[in-house]
Amino acid sequence: MSSEDFPSSLPADLADAEVVLVSYRSREHVETLLNSWPVDLRAVLVDNSNNSDGIRELEGLWPMLRYVDGHGQGFARSANLGALSSQARYLLFVNPDSRPTTAHLAELIAGLRDDPGAAVHAALPVDHLGHPEAGSGGWEPTLRRVLVYSTGLHKLAPRSGFFAQPAVGEELEVDWVCGAVLSVEKDQFVALGGFDETFYVYAEDLSFGRRVRRAGMRSILRTDVLVPHGAGSSGAPSLEMLRLRGASFGGYVTRYHPGAQAWAMRGVFAGGALARAAVQRLRGNRVGAKTNVALAVGTLTRRAYVGGAEVALARFAETATTPRPTRQAS
Repeated sequence: MSSEDFPSSLPADLADAEVVLVSYRSREHVETLLNSWPVDLRAVLVDNSNNSDGIRELEGLWPMLRYVDGHGQGFARSANLGALSSQARYLLFVNPDSRPTTAHLAELIAGLRDDPGAAVHAALPVDHLGHPEAGSGGWEPTLRRVLVYSTGLHKLAPRSGFFAQPAVGEELEVDWVCGAVLSVEKDQFVALGGFDETFYVYAEDLSFGRRVRRAGMRSILRTDVLVPHGAGSSGAPSLEMLRLRGASFGGYVTRYHPGAQAWAMRGVFAGGALARAAVQRLRGNRVGAKTNVALAVGTLTRRAYVGGAEVALARFAETATTPRPTRQAS
């Protein structure tokens, strides 16, 4: 395989950009993405699974691809590692199971460049039918918003929960955006402290949105840039990931909404998950029931495991006194 096997028509807006790909046993997805992009698009691959799928071999096949060993440190820390080692002006964080084209990526960079009040422009993830995904962005969790979501009332009042599911082309102000396909200027990303390494995976998007707001800037959800998402799972088991999601939500509200309010939000969120689990069990959906139980357990305990090691609560404690990444990586 050589560079002649790939398309090479890089849009001008991507000339000073680099894609950050954090992979966890996602070689097939990464190869699919790279095969769909021009050969001269810069990308950094941060491997979070110790080359268990042989993904390091890709570095020699794509001339503008850099390989970085993430040492199994989770998404936020690995994404920061890739970002801080970049020499590009703009960064594009792309989940391996998303399918942005170069036109999508160029549109995000162009929009960000022409919008000085915005810190990020993010694409709208859609499913295989083109429907916007829930969780593409949203609002700061509050007890009222968590209660609306957990009781299912967000289906009747979609702006009252804390996850957004906007219509295509809808103008919507949100507090945070999903990082599945997200553009940011590198210097701004560094100034904001990068992704919050409090979280092993998940909730770093909520926290980054919080930092953006505190800096007086905006997070833009581009409902006109539709990117297929969920092309498949990573190498992590679904129950493991759902427990991690719950643990990160529990950690987020504990760090930023301490005291009784945090406990109340965690209890309501977990209660909603357990209620859904009960309904799914009655309907014979044991897999769905187990995933919601895992979500609830993670939320209540703030503990989650990867490869038998507890990572969520341990990372929360570790980062309590760790400074944010604000300098260029060597």
